[in-house]
Amino acid sequence: MRKKYTQFLIPALAGSLCFVIVYYQLKNVEVTQRDMAKMPSVTTATTEKPTTAVISTMKNTTKNFTLSEIPPLNISEDFIGFYIPKNRAFWNRKLNSLLRQFDSVNNETLGELHKPFHCKPESLELLKTNIKDFQSYPPLYGDFLRGMDCRDLPVVHDQPDKCTSEHIFLLFAIKSSPKHFERRQAVRETWGREGLYESGLQVRTVFLLGRSSPDDPNLDKMILNEARQFRDLLVWDFQDTFYNLTLKEHGFFKWMLNQCPKVSFIFKGDDDVFANTKAILNHLKSLEPAQASSLYTGHIIYNAAPRREPTIKYCVPESFYEGTYPPYAGGGGFVFSGNLVPSLYHVSFYIPFFPIDDVYNGMCFKAIGITPTKHDGFHTFDIDEKDRDNPCVHRNLLLVHQRSPQQTMRLWRSMHSSMLTC
Repeated sequence: MRKKYTQFLIPALAGSLCFVIVYYQLKNVEVTQRDMAKMPSVTTATTEKPTTAVISTMKNTTKNFTLSEIPPLNISEDFIGFYIPKNRAFWNRKLNSLLRQFDSVNNETLGELHKPFHCKPESLELLKTNIKDFQSYPPLYGDFLRGMDCRDLPVVHDQPDKCTSEHIFLLFAIKSSPKHFERRQAVRETWGREGLYESGLQVRTVFLLGRSSPDDPNLDKMILNEARQFRDLLVWDFQDTFYNLTLKEHGFFKWMLNQCPKVSFIFKGDDDVFANTKAILNHLKSLEPAQASSLYTGHIIYNAAPRREPTIKYCVPESFYEGTYPPYAGGGGFVFSGNLVPSLYHVSFYIPFFPIDDVYNGMCFKAIGITPTKHDGFHTFDIDEKDRDNPCVHRNLLLVHQRSPQQTMRLWRSMHSSMLTC
């Protein structure tokens, strides 16, 4: 039974259900030796799987990270100066309140931060009092505002053994939704394939999910089967919707601290991108130590401002937020240093959740003093149409967005064909 607080989180958008037929065949999905032959850069170690099930609840498996291991937090003066002057809007006022709290408490008592953040709905009357035009907000926005302070994230399906066997060089953390099985399977069979790559670099993959909306069919049993078979699903007990992506981000940071604290690099991306794993690994190997320890790279968006149109999902009303956005990496896919996770998790308690997760990530990185680095190999707005099926063009790219599962499979086969000449 779903916990009562999911009632106020955002109802998920209705989507296509055609994947369900495919999903019922899940137990018959296997990676064949023929498939492995198409991946010359991956050794046969990729087929090895843990012999015990790793699907369990957070209550039984999650390790408590040591708070003393979380570094003291220093919030960048650049971030403070960028946002504090604009304090009339609801989000800006919440930020100022949290930053005053940061100035007044012992910075190292991270455990105390958890106490005020429980998943209970904000009072509608309080929101109407603090937001003059609250009644004009889109309905889904109202649900986001009511659950905006939620930081409690029970885990439905965990992967506590994902990072225990060896050092992980790169972790693919892919945002997905329960109904996107076909996309996840395409990623598993192509660029998100786990294993030992060239130069002995270990790559692992997890998919980040919430629960289905009450308006969608209940997919819990199918998700359970998928989680047991592939051992790569992280599922939290909140509705998987666009406005809850920031909540998912916070939960992922916490999971990294608990279960996967020593990963060198993390790729965060959507389940409909095409990533060039070999090119990503080659780029990361080429970094100088100083670059590798403070990396936040992708397609960087500069000087962006909120969209105010109430009919689009990226709408940010002026009474909710004032100001421009800091530079941020497009959420289709970006890479950052694993050692930044503790600071990102810590600072996320002092930055109010924002309805656009890409922007929220940019705020968190800016707050801990990390400047994003543009990489021309990331194309979150796609490439020229004439080049979209050209494997030679994609060999020099790190990411393109968007690709269907069928396009991903065809492109991957073409790029790894022995007949390809570029």
